[in-house]
Amino acid sequence: MQLKIMPKKKHLSAGRAPLMLFLCQMISALEVPLDLVQPPTITQQSPKDYIIDPRENIVIQCEAKGKPSPSFSWTRNGTHFDIDKDPLVTMKPGSGTLTINIMSEGKAETYEGVYQCTARNERGAAISNNIVIRPSRSPLWTKEKLEPIILRNGQSLVLPCRPPIGLPPPIIFWMDNSFQRLPQSERVSQGLNGDLYFSNVLPEDTREDYICYARFNHTQTIQQKQPISVKVISVDELNDTIAANLSDTEFYGAKSHRQRPPTFLTPDGNTSRKEELRGNVLSLECIAEGLPTPIIYWIKEDGTLPINRTFYRNFKKTLQIVQVTEADSGNYQCIAKNALGAIHHTISVTVKAAPYWIIAPQNLVLSPEEDGTLICRANGNPKPRISWLSNGVPIEIAPDDPSRKIDGDTIIFSKVQERSSAVYQCNASNEYGYLLANAFVNVLAEPPRILTSANTLYQVIANRPALLDCAFFGSPLPTIEWFKGAKGSALREDIYVLHENGTLEIPVAQKDSTGTYTCVARNKLGMANNDVHLEIKDPTRIIKQPEYAVVQRGSTVSFECKVKHDHTLIPTVMWLKDHGELPNDGRFTVDKDRLVVADVNDDDGGTYTCVANTTLDNVSASAVLSVVAPTPTPAPIYDVPNPPFDLELTDQLDRSVQLSWTPGDDNNSPITKFIIEYEDAMHEPGLWHHQTEVPGTQTTAQLKLSPYVNYSFRVMAENNLGRSLPSEASEQYLTKAAEPDKNPTAVEGLGSEPDNLVITWKPLNGFESNGPGLQYKVSWRQKDGDDEWTSVVVANVSKYIVSGTPTFVPYLIKVQALNDAGFAPEPAAVMGHSGEDLPMVAPGNVRVNVVNSTLAEVHWDPVPLKSIRGHLQGYRIYYWKAQSSLTRNRRHIEKKILTFQGSKTHGMLPGLEPFSHYTLNVRVVNGKGEGPASPDKVFNTPEGVPSAPSSLKIVNPTLDSLTLEWEPPSHPNGILTEYTLKYQPINSTHELGPLVDLKIPANKTRWILKNLNFSTRYKFYFYAQTAAGSGIQITEEAITTVDEAMASRQVDIATQGWFIGLMCAVALLILILLIVCFIRRNKGGKYPVKEKEDAHADPEIQPMKEDDGTFGEYSDAEDHKPLKKGSRTPSDRTVKKEDSDDSLVDYGEGVNGQFNEDGSFIGQYSGKKEKEPAEGNESSEAPSPVNAMNSFV
Repeated sequence: MQLKIMPKKKHLSAGRAPLMLFLCQMISALEVPLDLVQPPTITQQSPKDYIIDPRENIVIQCEAKGKPSPSFSWTRNGTHFDIDKDPLVTMKPGSGTLTINIMSEGKAETYEGVYQCTARNERGAAISNNIVIRPSRSPLWTKEKLEPIILRNGQSLVLPCRPPIGLPPPIIFWMDNSFQRLPQSERVSQGLNGDLYFSNVLPEDTREDYICYARFNHTQTIQQKQPISVKVISVDELNDTIAANLSDTEFYGAKSHRQRPPTFLTPDGNTSRKEELRGNVLSLECIAEGLPTPIIYWIKEDGTLPINRTFYRNFKKTLQIVQVTEADSGNYQCIAKNALGAIHHTISVTVKAAPYWIIAPQNLVLSPEEDGTLICRANGNPKPRISWLSNGVPIEIAPDDPSRKIDGDTIIFSKVQERSSAVYQCNASNEYGYLLANAFVNVLAEPPRILTSANTLYQVIANRPALLDCAFFGSPLPTIEWFKGAKGSALREDIYVLHENGTLEIPVAQKDSTGTYTCVARNKLGMANNDVHLEIKDPTRIIKQPEYAVVQRGSTVSFECKVKHDHTLIPTVMWLKDHGELPNDGRFTVDKDRLVVADVNDDDGGTYTCVANTTLDNVSASAVLSVVAPTPTPAPIYDVPNPPFDLELTDQLDRSVQLSWTPGDDNNSPITKFIIEYEDAMHEPGLWHHQTEVPGTQTTAQLKLSPYVNYSFRVMAENNLGRSLPSEASEQYLTKAAEPDKNPTAVEGLGSEPDNLVITWKPLNGFESNGPGLQYKVSWRQKDGDDEWTSVVVANVSKYIVSGTPTFVPYLIKVQALNDAGFAPEPAAVMGHSGEDLPMVAPGNVRVNVVNSTLAEVHWDPVPLKSIRGHLQGYRIYYWKAQSSLTRNRRHIEKKILTFQGSKTHGMLPGLEPFSHYTLNVRVVNGKGEGPASPDKVFNTPEGVPSAPSSLKIVNPTLDSLTLEWEPPSHPNGILTEYTLKYQPINSTHELGPLVDLKIPANKTRWILKNLNFSTRYKFYFYAQTAAGSGIQITEEAITTVDEAMASRQVDIATQGWFIGLMCAVALLILILLIVCFIRRNKGGKYPVKEKEDAHADPEIQPMKEDDGTFGEYSDAEDHKPLKKGSRTPSDRTVKKEDSDDSLVDYGEGVNGQFNEDGSFIGQYSGKKEKEPAEGNESSEAPSPVNAMNSFV
């Protein structure tokens, strides 16, 4: 029977048939027990390209197995290599491995060549790859004289390395004389060829020890180039150099360097080509010079760069794509850009491929008369050529086998016999390499045998997978069957998984899985079985975990760790600090479940982890110890934490990823939590969203992801003082597309017209789409009908209109999301309605109940629901007051509206006007509008109290009477019956006298009150009345006139003779005093004005005061109004009225005052207003005439 590969796993069904595995006729990489006859198999060999160290012996490996044990032979450069003739070459006993002793004598170069090993026994011959032996080389640098390089600040520079050609090529790096690596940046960087490129030089680039080093790893040697001297000089230094050596005409301008757009230093030209082999790393490089320093960008012209395989090196000057494939062929463009311009270079990439396996030939174990096939299928670019060998000989010249037929990449075997056993080699080759595979055909007839040890005991923790082995062999290939228990009942449940190698898997082992399991192997030559035993153990748990602690320096801290475990397992508990062993320090003591740290110091801070191990599982728990100073001097700086760093993504799955980071400094305040945010660079670039939060003791987080999102993550730390700045963003991770997880929300169905249904929804955003090609399947059907669902698929909309629907019919609606990967879960149906139309029927039986003069209650009967033709919004009452013919001509009737929500059938009309004639109607309202109005209903409101009279005026006051005139109320609210007038006197102390009440007929608008007291104030209260009561009153006050007889006795004193005589005497006395004053002034000298003016630098800005002969403040004797002080005199020595209220013009008779040459004032003082002295005057000179006059008043 032929053996064949089985599927990787087979789930056992729950049917009645016994649980069995019917393996096919071919099995992958079949392991034949070594006690059975079998052809040789190469188990170990040296690599195809074998570079050796010429200082050590050459060891070429070739190991093989087989029965009988194989013998070995070698070829070198295609011919037999006679080992016995070379004393330096020995073969390891029982092996084909060669050792060439070149350390004692001989040279490695002598043994360069292509070697191949053959392992042979009676069943066939296996061959190794062609092993190319080459000694490594690390030649010295050629001596050269390097001239110093002098260049201007801002110029570009390339320092060549040109290392010697070694085998393998050396690793290049630049250092100085102190063996310190030279700093590199966007401006200065090393190219792939080893040269050092400067986009522009700066003065700090000046140094004499630019040294290129070449490290040859195979020989562990480093070669050094001669140092290169570079001097960067400014324009001034350059001009000094030119002045000393050249003519004056060659001086440079004052500008030290000139900005310029980018140009490429490498590669040359606008285009170039690059060829790379499949599976290698594709490295593309662009280095540009310019000022400012250019920035490099990369794009693929006909596609996008593979996200998970693209990396940028050397400050984005090098683009690397790992595991390159033929799909990565195409045009790549690098763009160099600075503020002055941009330039691009296109690199055409072609990916070739050395041969690689599609199906590699596998060993065949066949029983006599069975059939089988060997398949050798490979691919490459160009397409590889397939050739077959038998026992190391091309199959075309190999001995003929009638059971064998060659069909291209397949050898077909029919009814094999024992002599058909052989080793076949498949060679797939093209210009870039070759593949060689050995696969034997072994014809055997063997009964089944179980290779797994009998009565093996398996112990598994509960709720974890259990794997029970049953390694087997037989020819023909046996079938496998598993049983459980002493009675041998076959396994029939679907909780088991059977692997192709016979292993039984219990995915979730439970306590009841404990027991004995039997594996049975059968073929036509016999049967074999084996028992194994399974025990299920309780998991180990930490029931008391260590807790976060903050302690002062010098104190003692303890961490507790209590473990619960299966009673048959013996746990060991160990403590770690920062994931390493505890310090070897007596201050750390560990007992059964506790760690104690005494005399804590700053170095003790960190993460302490309790690890509980058993032979089957382990668990751990951690806590952070923070050490603080008891009395910090100086006080530590407390601040928000520093940002986390070194973000790393691991365990990248379709829906999850593990993010880890290194916390920044907590700045003396322990970190309480970490906040993780994400950016979706595909849908919302630049926008960060909250992802999750973890405790401050964690530095990893398992993040749940959504499909088809290009994630980047950042982390912020938080302590009691606040939140840190965000960390640098992590690398991007694009999750695979999947069907949507959710459907649109806010699904509604409302009609915009009576014959349509408008279905709307809130669409999914890009993050929720889970993949490209987002669309929506919109489905609908009438709720109360038997119709099938009608569906359409739409994209890029959030609304769909269904036309031709009945008016206001309930519909069931569903909106389901889908994308290129599939459909979202089935959505729940929501109910909507097609479009509404106006109601058809008016409310009936409208009734009005007048409650009072301003309030009425309206009742009506509801309309039939079917006539509403929409959602009932309520009922609306239109009502209006009937107008007179005069009013109607003046303005339209003002209708008022009241709406009553829902299905109410009554409502109140407030704010009515009393004694009015009203009309109303009622209409039903739906979402479309109002229905027809009910017949008009008329009602009247009763009388109410009137408003206040429109006006009240008191005219024609006399000695004992007052006349009252008024206008009727603007709103009588009924028929006026009379007016009421109340009044009372008010005396000089504002006390009110007795109140008099008077009734006046309603047809009066004027009334005379008589018999009042003369010269007396009265207060009046006036209001109108209807049958409903008294209205609002209006008040007024008035005074009667004075008695004329009494007034005639009060004689005006100004007309009395004695008063006139007295005034004349006073005027005469004043005139005499004025004359005396003038006489004294003329005798006594100048008026002291000139001297005062001469004493001041600027007479125009000096105030005129009494002590310097000018006028200051004064007051009017009658009204005592203050005037402005300090008026100024213009430069033409005239006094203008508009300049000041105090101008001298006011005191004269319309003629400007003048001054004599000596500064004395000439003119007359006959002012309109009298003056008072402003302040006490201590001058010994005579007062002015005006002041003199004021003193007599």
